[in-house]
Amino acid sequence: MSKPKIAVLGLQGDFHKHIERLAGLGAHAYAARLPEEISEADGLIIPGGESTTIGKLLVRYNLLDSIRTASDFGKPIYGTCAGLIVLATRITSSTSERGGQPTLGLLDITVSRNAFGRQIDSFESTIDAPIITGVGGKPLSAVFIRAPIVEEVGNNVQVLASYNGNIVFVRQDRILGSSFHPELTDDDRVHQYFLSVVDESLVTVTQH
Repeated sequence: MSKPKIAVLGLQGDFHKHIERLAGLGAHAYAARLPEEISEADGLIIPGGESTTIGKLLVRYNLLDSIRTASDFGKPIYGTCAGLIVLATRITSSTSERGGQPTLGLLDITVSRNAFGRQIDSFESTIDAPIITGVGGKPLSAVFIRAPIVEEVGNNVQVLASYNGNIVFVRQDRILGSSFHPELTDDDRVHQYFLSVVDESLVTVTQH
């Protein structure tokens, strides 16, 4: 089987870290900034950064429709931190920031921006995510930087992990979103999990 092609949105944030991690796991990963670079991929990661800026850049570079089309075709998409916010259908803010911004609306959740505080409040911790680590497995390492939390989830959204009672990792069909940055730790199991979702989608396409 050929290597899965994973586009990592290359507009802002630590996208190169995601590319390095995915390449280390055997995927063909690359920075995507054009609609055709997204449409030719088997999966997409939307990395962290500043969510309002990312949303505006998606509009400027005509990427909103290409990402929504990728989702319509069943291609897996994973958003981390700001990427989670951009995927959400509803956004609130725990600060004085304005909540209005362009979003993809692909993940049926309500997200609160910067819910864990500002940059100086960033921290690293461990979280339990049994679907990824296995029951009783070693907890995931997670880095939270100006991180959002998921306040509400729709009926079709699965909660994959929480931290101190706050939802920080979710999945809806083939759309994943996390409050934390898995690319900033030595723990590659979240990226492995995403690639397993990509593999499942490719098998489904082949069967049809």
